[in-house]
Amino acid sequence: MSLIDRIAERRLEEAVEQGELQDLPGAGQPLELDDDSMIPEHLRTAYRVLKNANCIPPELAERQEIRSLEDLIDALYADASAEAAQQRSQAERRLSLLRARLERSGHDADALYVAEQGYRDRLLRRFSNADPEDGAG
Repeated sequence: MSLIDRIAERRLEEAVEQGELQDLPGAGQPLELDDDSMIPEHLRTAYRVLKNANCIPPELAERQEIRSLEDLIDALYADASAEAAQQRSQAERRLSLLRARLERSGHDADALYVAEQGYRDRLLRRFSNADPEDGAG
């Protein structure tokens, strides 16, 4: 446990003892914990801070934009108008630019896809080995 985690834990324990955390919204509800096992340990605290500030790493923002552009391009193929063709061409150019940028940075779209697939596979293995009696399977 890092120094920051220990300090936070101590402060939370003190707040609980003093009754400062009573009647908070969501009390008694399960926590939604994120799996940060794919993030290198030395970056986890920084990523948590960024996430809590509603910021995401640039490569993930670009990955989200890539997905949005792919969806847009697919939708525009259904429209045969000249305007749709022009929008599709612009979206395809932007998509090529983003993919090239990710490749140059070492975070190409394929590498992110492989990481997502690895995470998905681990989840499937975990749930397939879950005990059906505990409600997790």
